[in-house]
Amino acid sequence: MTVAVTIGDRGDDDFVAERPRLLGLAYRITGSRAEADDVVQDAWLRWQGSDRDAIVSPPAWLTTVTSRIALDHLRRAQRSREAYVGPWLPEAASPEPGPDDRAELAESVTIGFLAVLERLGPVERVVFLLADIFAVPFDEIAVVVDKTPEACRQVASRARRRVREERPRFTPTDDEAWRVAVAFLTAAAEGDIEAVTALLAPDVVEVSDGGAHHYAGRRPVVGPHRVARLMVNLSARVPPAATVIPRLVNGQPGAVVLDGDRVVLAVVCSVADGRVDRIWSLVNPDKTATLDSSPIV
Repeated sequence: MTVAVTIGDRGDDDFVAERPRLLGLAYRITGSRAEADDVVQDAWLRWQGSDRDAIVSPPAWLTTVTSRIALDHLRRAQRSREAYVGPWLPEAASPEPGPDDRAELAESVTIGFLAVLERLGPVERVVFLLADIFAVPFDEIAVVVDKTPEACRQVASRARRRVREERPRFTPTDDEAWRVAVAFLTAAAEGDIEAVTALLAPDVVEVSDGGAHHYAGRRPVVGPHRVARLMVNLSARVPPAATVIPRLVNGQPGAVVLDGDRVVLAVVCSVADGRVDRIWSLVNPDKTATLDSSPIV
């Protein structure tokens, strides 16, 4: 349960300035926007109870505290994720555009990248994100995970190799990516299997997350013909009264299906070389409920 807190005037400017970055860090560690909100709120409460005069660097202190809390959340979540029915995908989020020279920030919030991070152990994930995405020094990372700086360097190196081997291709979203994604989604909605197939890469993969109580594929679907049939069938199940809106989801082009004001489905596409090569379908409403929360940096 989240308890609302009010930021007062007790020298809280440091926390306010860091909050967007802390939320982005917690989201990348946990893969859950709801969990990230709880993590940052817990960090806020600890900040309120801290001795401000003894804190040399508020950003470093807040990063350490937030990372440790998020690591605890991630460890507790491991058992439930192992028992999850079907593929587990992170919760959808709206991204805040980042600096042009930090493309890795944009990539690290995509569904595909976060799904790769799920294959790392909790400590590996935290060390990798802190070192490679948020450029935290290893002596500070060591405090978070209770290891030596040298051990953290070794963990980061192993995690980096695993991520490099398994990460999907990443192309920044541009007008061409939107054009291909919209054409693909339109063809699927119209039931045009040939047009859908033509817009899919030869090695296309579709992953659906419906949890235990919503219809979705229990395994990834591979290949343009199988994926095309799946997407056309999925589109046919959209109620006639539903509203379909093209939308950026986790930094990549996609669409959301609205039943009234409630998101019941989010489809996210990765576009490379003019074709859709990865598709993630979020059918579990728990994964789309936080889509309209404040953006993730």
